[in-house]
Amino acid sequence: MINFGIIGTSKITDQFLESAHLIPDFKFNAVYSRKYEKGKAFADKYGVKNVFTDLEEMAKSSLIDAVYIASPNSLHAAQSIIFLNNKKHVLCEKAMASNVKEANAMIKAAKDNKVLLMEAMKVTFLPNFKAIKDNLHKIGKIRKCLISYCQYSSRYDAYKKGEILNAFKPELSNGAVMDIGTYCIQPLVNIFGKPNKVSASSLKLESGVDGEGSAILSYADMEGVVIYSKISNSYIQNEIQGEDGSIVFDRINPVNKVSIVYRNGSTEDISVPQKKEAMYYEIKGFIDDIKNGTLESSVNSHFQSITAAEIIENIRRQTGIVFPADL
Repeated sequence: MINFGIIGTSKITDQFLESAHLIPDFKFNAVYSRKYEKGKAFADKYGVKNVFTDLEEMAKSSLIDAVYIASPNSLHAAQSIIFLNNKKHVLCEKAMASNVKEANAMIKAAKDNKVLLMEAMKVTFLPNFKAIKDNLHKIGKIRKCLISYCQYSSRYDAYKKGEILNAFKPELSNGAVMDIGTYCIQPLVNIFGKPNKVSASSLKLESGVDGEGSAILSYADMEGVVIYSKISNSYIQNEIQGEDGSIVFDRINPVNKVSIVYRNGSTEDISVPQKKEAMYYEIKGFIDDIKNGTLESSVNSHFQSITAAEIIENIRRQTGIVFPADL
């Protein structure tokens, strides 16, 4: 049994617990909140007794073996390092860090303390993402990959009325590329590795974050194109184009339906059933790594997290998006 602490009491934490409770080795044992009343209300909902308002106290506690961090992006690095330095395993929501400097510090703390640090990028653990990777050989030499994720934020209406909620605050290291673009970038890195060049553009909002953007990730013999937005929706399919055919998939978060369209016009459905909640697979992978004594995920590797952080920082630099964490 792996005893988990939880940082964050938002909707994503409820989704996390919905999936985690499907895993027999998972136990929700403690929650952190700056306000005790809020933490207790969340704990009571799940029948948990242990509520912390002090991170250091929670990190030192024998009540937990690991922690899931779902706080604002700007807090990820400092909070993770506290737990890593107390030899607790850390599953940290994406984007794992505000910038490359923070990501490197987190990975160093994990290695120094011989504990597992993994970024919670669920897409790369999904069965249909694996189906994409397993069938790449069928489409010949790959020349282009297009991944689009555009989702109108539920908080954008408030923004347009003058109320700037967390999703659009640079001081929390938020914005389109951090919250949405990373879902496009990390799968690309997972499949194709580190690009040779990044060319980017974006729409900068008055608050100082990007509302939408796009980037071309150039490799030696192919291009990766990513399109992301928090201020509009998109309904286009995604595809990986090869010389012999293309792998076409409905969306990136999550991937549900995947097919191959061959150059001769024939098609092959390569979708596989997803029998569990989307977050189940990453949580199970994280717990399995802990139990096996594995100190770095083979799926969401440190290389993937650092490379994605480098790409995002490069995009922000080109498009003038600066966070207080960068200064």
